[in-house]
Amino acid sequence: MVSGILLGTVSGIILQKLKLEKYLTPWVQQVLENSQKETEKFEIESTSFKDKLPFIWIESKTILKGILPYVIVGIAIGALMHGYIPEGFFEQYLSKDNWFAVPIATILAVPMYSGASGILPIIQVLVSKGIPLGTAIAFMMGVVGLSLPEAMLLKKVMTVKLIAIFFGVVTLCIIISGYIFNIIF
Repeated sequence: MVSGILLGTVSGIILQKLKLEKYLTPWVQQVLENSQKETEKFEIESTSFKDKLPFIWIESKTILKGILPYVIVGIAIGALMHGYIPEGFFEQYLSKDNWFAVPIATILAVPMYSGASGILPIIQVLVSKGIPLGTAIAFMMGVVGLSLPEAMLLKKVMTVKLIAIFFGVVTLCIIISGYIFNIIF
């Protein structure tokens, strides 16, 4: 959890220092300008926790309905991998001794798309099959943070250049994180 927060924070700091706002699509830049003007005029209304409970309940159900299919698919894939992939198969290609294992795992994750809760059962099986923890975590973070479907969604608000820079920075941080976990564990 700490490494995920650090990864996001470090990536965010790097991206902020690069001052990439100019690579947002024009309509997003306009929305940002308008929201700053509105924030200055608009006073934030305080609402009690009791009044927020119905909204919280509805939002919780919506989130649960959204992630439940991914969790079930992740468990199913993990069960298939656990039952049918021979012991040592992944270890052969993604062992701790292979310095390219972490970048390979990160790159292999890009075509996939899942939330963290959907990929966790698969990661558990990979680790039980002999994949080093850092390599498995790099794969998981790659699936969650570097997927092609995510890039297509980001295309609505970012230019291709900004998406490439974003993916490059996040990929680098994921790979470094994977190596650190492999060294520690």
